[in-house]
Amino acid sequence: MPANSVNVTARCAAVDMGASSGRVMVAALCDGHISLTEAHRFETPLIVDPVTGYDCWDSAKIVANIREGLEKAEALAPLDSVGCDTWGVDYVLLDKALRQVGVSVAYRDNRTEGMMEAVFAAMPREEIYRRTGLHFQSYNTLYQLAATAKEHPEWLAEAHHLLFTPDYLHFALSGVISNEYTISTTSQMLDLVTRDWDADLLAAAGLVRPLMRKPVPPGTIIGDMQLATSGRRIKVVAPGGHDTASAVAAAPLAGPNEAFLSSGTWSLVGIESATPYVGDRAEHYNFGNEGGVCGRYRVLKNIMGLWLIQRLRKEMGSPGFSDLVAAAAAAPAWHSLINPDDPRFLNPESMVATIQALAAEAGEPVPDGLGPLARCVFDSLALDYARVKDELGELTGRPIERIRIIGGGCQNALLNQLTADAAAIPVSAGPVETSALGNACLQMMALGAIGSLEEARAIVAHSFGVTDIKPAAKVPQAVYDRFRRISGSD
Repeated sequence: MPANSVNVTARCAAVDMGASSGRVMVAALCDGHISLTEAHRFETPLIVDPVTGYDCWDSAKIVANIREGLEKAEALAPLDSVGCDTWGVDYVLLDKALRQVGVSVAYRDNRTEGMMEAVFAAMPREEIYRRTGLHFQSYNTLYQLAATAKEHPEWLAEAHHLLFTPDYLHFALSGVISNEYTISTTSQMLDLVTRDWDADLLAAAGLVRPLMRKPVPPGTIIGDMQLATSGRRIKVVAPGGHDTASAVAAAPLAGPNEAFLSSGTWSLVGIESATPYVGDRAEHYNFGNEGGVCGRYRVLKNIMGLWLIQRLRKEMGSPGFSDLVAAAAAAPAWHSLINPDDPRFLNPESMVATIQALAAEAGEPVPDGLGPLARCVFDSLALDYARVKDELGELTGRPIERIRIIGGGCQNALLNQLTADAAAIPVSAGPVETSALGNACLQMMALGAIGSLEEARAIVAHSFGVTDIKPAAKVPQAVYDRFRRISGSD
């Protein structure tokens, strides 16, 4: 169907999985306008495996929730397709008969401690970066597999397929085995140039045989599935399997001097680029070149993000988010700072205690109470975003002139303003549901309802507004100096 025809309508189910919750969103395209309706929302089931003690995802329960959501979505109106996006790095192993092997371990489990050093003994850090262009994180699939090879080699001996989380969901819906490109790049085992698996890194990870297929590009029709209630068959499409890839696909980026900030449990700050950055400076700053859509790269850094706030809320009686933000706004500005990227924030027993301990360790006033603790996190995140903005300018040789904040975190007006102030450039906030929107747009491109990524972004910009924020207060130089010392970037 030509994308510019009158009354052309496509209706897609975008399954958008986060580490805390999952949603089945119905995206409808009609006359150049796209709408989103939530059909089903559920908590992402995280369990402790009674045998291994690992923190694990309950894969069967996730699939059951997605199927329930698809039936609800179909009840609203007939669907054309479905596609799934999720967080990165995690995976499910299948045996020759396509049965799950072992458990699906969550990336925050501590089993990867010491695994980076073990892999570096097989291949130097510099060579891994040269081959993959991916930033180093202890939970990358490369190190998860090394941990499995050490602790449960029988799983790898039995396995015949490794499916990253969205790949597994597509398999559960369609019965088709595939690996999608953007999610594959989060593994740190994919060759940056050939976009295929690096045999030496697979061996360093401890794989006894190749378990992945050559990745398919985002927007590939994998197969189809039958809906239980209606009996209709719909297409199963791989969008940007990594949720950030789908989010950036829908981001209304207006030029090379704009950075995106995908704000949620994690904050991912970067630029979209036709070419990767893998020089010494990129490695020094630990920038990753994750796979994007339509042959592009996302040159970015991972920041711990609103995970700190999520845990604060849980530990402090689950106050309403607006109450938390109001309490933070009333607290003194730039009073207590921390390094939000400290690895001790990955999965601490107590987020409150960890924030207070790291503030004391840095010689900062120790925040106490909801407002001061939240303000400490928000101020530190804003300064971290500003730091990455400056590093991107240094890396690319051109200044970043605007930050586009997308995702759920863009609804935080206080953090948006702090980011504009700390970065000293304008900020645009919105759309909120960019992962679901980008997911749906890539499905619609696969179906022929949208002709290009540029058209998709124009449709999203036409359909959803953004809020522009200008810097309002100058941040004292002493604040930047304190943060550089605390974060080790001075």
